[in-house]
Amino acid sequence: MRRRTFLGQLGAATAFAGLGPALPGLAGAAAPEAAPGPGGVAPSAVLAFIDAAAAAAVELHSLVVARHGRIAARGWWAPYRAEAPHSLYSLSKSFTSTAIGFAVAENRLKRSDRVVDFFPYQTPAKVDVRLAALRVEHLLTMSVGQASDATRVVSHSPDWVRTFLSLPLAFEPGSVFCYNSAASYMLSAIAQAVTGERIVDYLRPRLFDPLGMPPMHWAVSPQGVNTGGWGLSATTETLFRFGQFYLQQGRWNGRRLLPAEWIRQATAFKIQQPATQGQALSALQQTSDWHQGYGYQFWRCRHDGYRGDGSFGQFCIVLPRLDAVIALTARTLDLQGLLDLVWDHLLPGLEAGPLRQDPALSARLGERLAGLSLAPPAGARRSARYGGRREYRIAPNALGVERLEVAFDDDACRLAFSIGDRRYPIACGIGRWHDGETLLPGTPPEFTEFIAADTDPGHPTRIAAAGAWRDDSAFEMQWRYYETPHFDTVVLRFADDRVEASFLNSLTQMAAAVHPETRPVLNGRVSS
Repeated sequence: MRRRTFLGQLGAATAFAGLGPALPGLAGAAAPEAAPGPGGVAPSAVLAFIDAAAAAAVELHSLVVARHGRIAARGWWAPYRAEAPHSLYSLSKSFTSTAIGFAVAENRLKRSDRVVDFFPYQTPAKVDVRLAALRVEHLLTMSVGQASDATRVVSHSPDWVRTFLSLPLAFEPGSVFCYNSAASYMLSAIAQAVTGERIVDYLRPRLFDPLGMPPMHWAVSPQGVNTGGWGLSATTETLFRFGQFYLQQGRWNGRRLLPAEWIRQATAFKIQQPATQGQALSALQQTSDWHQGYGYQFWRCRHDGYRGDGSFGQFCIVLPRLDAVIALTARTLDLQGLLDLVWDHLLPGLEAGPLRQDPALSARLGERLAGLSLAPPAGARRSARYGGRREYRIAPNALGVERLEVAFDDDACRLAFSIGDRRYPIACGIGRWHDGETLLPGTPPEFTEFIAADTDPGHPTRIAAAGAWRDDSAFEMQWRYYETPHFDTVVLRFADDRVEASFLNSLTQMAAAVHPETRPVLNGRVSS
């Protein structure tokens, strides 16, 4: 079977042994417990999941497992941390759908409204019968009628809405599922047209504030519209609360925020994904979570669940039958493989009957979650040949770097790249993660399929960096952009009075054919 992949300082964690304290607004939670109780989550299942992910080389960044409104286990792999938002990629779509739900509930639009009616000045002069038939619901269910995902064409154009509406429709709207992030952008544009607000602002008093969600950033198009299908960043606890809100059918803290009927419609089977070429749909439905049907920007799952998901392994999984929510962030290309690990290891721990009290196992889980960390580069702490501080003149290069300062002390390497009159420092721990931020061009790595004009392009990127000596002449660093799934591997190679600095982003490491590294190798000589 073809597997679904992407191509198509806590630094630790907290854990509750069994069911932890109920969070404000979560309905139906029992009294706090110090050990697993009836209806909890087996600690052995969480441990098995963590071990299996490590064995499968799936890089987890965070995990929250909750049952009956209580967090049973949560953890962050350092340098990822609880308070840091994480890029959600396409999981953003489920929040966009929710904004449409609020707008429908407020009678600002209907699912049956024609798309062209929202954009009279961007609609083609001649509207063919298929475009005229395109409704809001078709955008919600990814059944626009376009033959392929229009996102790259749309997001590389000067006017995203005008371009989307100008593209031909090969099928009757509503007849064929075709995953299309540009359709989600159109939903965002429609919501902004009828509310006068970007959806990130529209959702603040209606969803984010009532659920206690911190401020969130959402990328915008050149027209100032939130990108809708991608571009939202949120904390893992925000994902958990979002899933819990859906599990509670739109209620929070005893208050109805969104009609239950919208929740039911949004998460119900609406349209079937087509079978992968050469494979029977019936066979795929036994093993593939991408062939269980699609709702309103939510995927149906096996095991009677549904989810929002995003590239590289961002998931908010809701399992109504088990009254459970699983939120996780990660970096992997094998999304189906990660879901399989959830079903194989976490699911049995949710389906188990009354759990036997096992304080030792609960303590072991707590210790494990509290010590989660991504390993920094391995190697020596010092070089026998190179150290101290040096400044290098850099040969002309496409990045524009003119000078590089390198300084080593007992536990850190301190760099400064100079471009014109701008200096970009980065501090890197040796054998440990060191926090900082940077505005160095080319950071962080980004999936360049989508273009978005950021609302604040001068905002620095948060970074945690660690390094070690591969040998006496090569110092390897990992720059972790812990608000994204991505990182850079940067290597300094020294030879007498020369230095070479090379960059390799994690996207290229995973898929060089579709995302080559574009930054040049920097070559320099010690300044006289």
